[in-house]
Amino acid sequence: MKTASANGVASGVLPSAEETLDAARRSAGTGVDAGGERKIRLLVFTSLYPNAAQPRHGVFVEERLRHLVDSGRVTATVVAPVPWFPFRHRRFGAYSVFARVPAHEQRYGIQVSHPRYPTIPKLGMSIAPFLMYHALLPVLRKLQASGTDFDLIDAHYFYPDGVAAARLGTALGRPVVITARGTDVNVIPRYRRPKHQIQWAAGCAAAIVTVSQALKDKVIALGVDPGKIAVLRNGVDLDHFGPRDRTLIRAKLGLTGPVWLTAGHLVALKGVHLAIEALAHVPDTTLLIAGEGPEQRRLRDLVDQLGLHARVRMLGAISHAELCEYYNAADVLVHASSSEGMPNAVLESLACGTPVVAAPFAGVSELLDTPEAGEIAVERSAEALAAAWLRLRDRAPTRAATRGVAERLGWQPVVEAQHALYVRVLLAAAGGATAGAEP
Repeated sequence: MKTASANGVASGVLPSAEETLDAARRSAGTGVDAGGERKIRLLVFTSLYPNAAQPRHGVFVEERLRHLVDSGRVTATVVAPVPWFPFRHRRFGAYSVFARVPAHEQRYGIQVSHPRYPTIPKLGMSIAPFLMYHALLPVLRKLQASGTDFDLIDAHYFYPDGVAAARLGTALGRPVVITARGTDVNVIPRYRRPKHQIQWAAGCAAAIVTVSQALKDKVIALGVDPGKIAVLRNGVDLDHFGPRDRTLIRAKLGLTGPVWLTAGHLVALKGVHLAIEALAHVPDTTLLIAGEGPEQRRLRDLVDQLGLHARVRMLGAISHAELCEYYNAADVLVHASSSEGMPNAVLESLACGTPVVAAPFAGVSELLDTPEAGEIAVERSAEALAAAWLRLRDRAPTRAATRGVAERLGWQPVVEAQHALYVRVLLAAAGGATAGAEP
């Protein structure tokens, strides 16, 4: 008999999973797909999902779902709500991007809807789950009425998405699984009302997923029953991200000497400014900055201030398909975030054989747990990052050894464990498990 391992990543599936799922569906009044395949029907609910206007937004959620669907064990419909905004012109900044998101699209064969919900400046943080819930309840009821029913709601990001999903699940009589991914439990619970709503939603949820043990500890600290929390880290596509012809790539990109890379949304907590400042301590090294975001102008100004124009390349947004080349071109990924869940950039870099220098955020040691994976700075500062790079450079792990670290981080065990979790949730729902009280 195969069981789930202690850290929530399964070594196999639950015993008789298909039979027990069929029994749960009969009890709950749900059916099976044509042809007799007993697939779990997911309603994925999250504002963190890529779209035509924001192709890298929440790509980690899409990656997990794609591998689940490819396993043949689930079908999925995605509802990815977007704040309502009337104007598409770029002079309105980030809000205009919301207006350009299509109402419906198909990505990798999965139907994705982007219904709008209202937001209210200044008051938005406290009432966002309420506004999202009231805007989305008719949408989900219409889905059910049109024949697109679902067995459970799979929500990502605790606030506001997870809180709204918990309300929706209560209204529609469907169990809810909520995945915590980082800032939603690292930062948002510092605010009193959101914290109370997160605690309520955690009580209502049939199960909670965290992408690292450090995040599980944060959720437990909110008073949540540890027994309902599973650690299911993000995976990495080991076929898409892997070692390539590094010499050829560096020649094509015009790169010589040591190369650092940062990759991600350019916001303050990502610490790209620290990578730039660290570069000033290390001569004859080039820094590539892949990404865009609100910190972009500030970072350009910092490069000017430090006189690093010749050694910093701001690449802008890089497609998922192109990132593999940049990981291969780099000698190290510098990841200076103040907090993270399970950063995809680190997983992808390791898979390409490129080690990582990281700031000491909670959970980083779960990934950089061997010398071949990289180096953790002693503190989150430019000087400490530069020193960590020098230690890594002197140690010089082979790229094959770094790739070996990533070999255990593929998607297959995550998919197995996720499916087993869904089966347990549906069995519990069929048995009449109860949820918490409305806040």
